[in-house]
Amino acid sequence: MSTTMQAAVLHGREDVRIEQVPVPRAAAGELIVQVGVALTCGTDLKVFRRGYHAKMIVPPALFGHEQAGTVIEVGQGVTGFSVGDRVVALNSAPCGNCFFCKRNQENLCDDLLFNNGAYAEFIRIPARIVEKNTLHIPAHVPFEHAALTEPLACAVHGFEDSMPHKGDTVAVIGGGPLGLLMMHVAAINGCKVIAVVKHDGQVEAAKQLGAAHIVQTTRKSKVVESVRALTDLHRGVDIAIEAVGVPDTWEEAVEMVRKGGTVNFFGGCAAGTHVRIDTNHIHYSDITLRATFHHTPAICKRALDLIAGGSFKAECFITGHAHLYELNSVFERLMNRSHEIKTAILPGLI
Repeated sequence: MSTTMQAAVLHGREDVRIEQVPVPRAAAGELIVQVGVALTCGTDLKVFRRGYHAKMIVPPALFGHEQAGTVIEVGQGVTGFSVGDRVVALNSAPCGNCFFCKRNQENLCDDLLFNNGAYAEFIRIPARIVEKNTLHIPAHVPFEHAALTEPLACAVHGFEDSMPHKGDTVAVIGGGPLGLLMMHVAAINGCKVIAVVKHDGQVEAAKQLGAAHIVQTTRKSKVVESVRALTDLHRGVDIAIEAVGVPDTWEEAVEMVRKGGTVNFFGGCAAGTHVRIDTNHIHYSDITLRATFHHTPAICKRALDLIAGGSFKAECFITGHAHLYELNSVFERLMNRSHEIKTAILPGLI
């Protein structure tokens, strides 16, 4: 094996360079994985735009976090994996010892370990992620489908946090990758989904992924009224999930839910932003407000099982393929509101 590899290195705002870097080697407890596919992600796009992520990545650094591939090197002491295994290594792992981990809130771990470097020919998997959050891929699941495990786990977490019941009417605001994942998860679980989206391409994707009704924001100025009109007696939806991360849509989510319903602020707004909510409406309508961040190892396992199970339409989320050296042009398309959901980056092809 060569001692160097091609990898995407984040240097700053909209500055990602494909460079020759050393191939990592496995220390005790670690794995080296040959990346079969890496997927683009809204978080990576934000990092590309901003040039950093306070919790996940500080430049210069290897870039990307959704991937699946083949184990090529096993560090001393690793017993659960062998060379040749097909795996999906998640992008984080909790410590297991802090206040939050001991209360089954591992997504809030005080020492959550993140790993980046998916946009490369090989990636090093730290020992903690090997131990807690690396999964064997079933033989029938392609790499590009398995690589959806991380974002799907976030969607599964958000959906479960919203306390759904079969038959509930669920409004999902936002037609980006995570919004579409949330719609599909809700539909698979027997909910009636109202998709609140903006672009024509998102309308078609939402229909394909199980949305029963579409409210297109560019065509209907009164979004809340349009959503409520699709519910019995216009009383509102059982669950409203905001998957955009904009204060205005956070406020709309509160207004479109019924009495006794649940709002999940799934989309993270920019730091320092605020929303205005009618406290009288929240109190006397007995509305539950929740927010969901990230995932846990148990939820990641459930997400991969969902992908492997057959009901999840993984193929619908992979809307493009590109070589590693095309990564910058892919991000430029995504910044220009491309209708692509996820692009599969293939590091091994030159």
